[in-house]
Amino acid sequence: MTDKLKWTGRVVSVQPRIRLTRSFDQISHTYLGYCLIIYGTIGDEETEFSIGVGKAAQAKHQFQVGDEVSGEALPVADPHLEPVDYYKVSKLKVLRRSLQSNEEPPPWHGAPTDLQTYRERGHRRLDPRTYTTRCQSCRWGGRMPVEIIIDHWNPQKKQYRFETFCYGPKSCKFYKPGPARHVPGRRGMVWEEPDWIDEDATAHREPDE
Repeated sequence: MTDKLKWTGRVVSVQPRIRLTRSFDQISHTYLGYCLIIYGTIGDEETEFSIGVGKAAQAKHQFQVGDEVSGEALPVADPHLEPVDYYKVSKLKVLRRSLQSNEEPPPWHGAPTDLQTYRERGHRRLDPRTYTTRCQSCRWGGRMPVEIIIDHWNPQKKQYRFETFCYGPKSCKFYKPGPARHVPGRRGMVWEEPDWIDEDATAHREPDE
């Protein structure tokens, strides 16, 4: 059994930790908790790394950008299925709270909302470059591991990738959808996800919600 690694550092992002499953034109979500991106030390290495925490831990500690935190964690067993580097966290502590920032959003840096609210808000696809340069620290952004079932008659045949999404206000000045996504299927078929999927998922929200 691998021993847990001690880590400590400053939180640079807190986002929902969600896995997406695709089967041609069908999708489903698995709500795992939250992803903390931290700059600090894990083991003997000083670096940027990501930690997966559960919804109960986030509810208790209300992690947000700028917090100084520490704990112990294990490397993830299957990197295809997790958006984080480490999970199964224990001995979580908030060493110092972040100072309130006067910066106007976007990006939004406060503690993220509960997972049910993310589910209810719905998401839109987000251009990967925009996510990396503008949205990686925003609580409304998300980078999801995607498990693609190529053939539902043979569910063991799968592909894996990552996709980026936005749960934030539709009026956000940083938002860019990026190119349409393509999903492989059986016998070489490919499904292109139409724009109305995102429009329908967020149709219940006003532009600034």
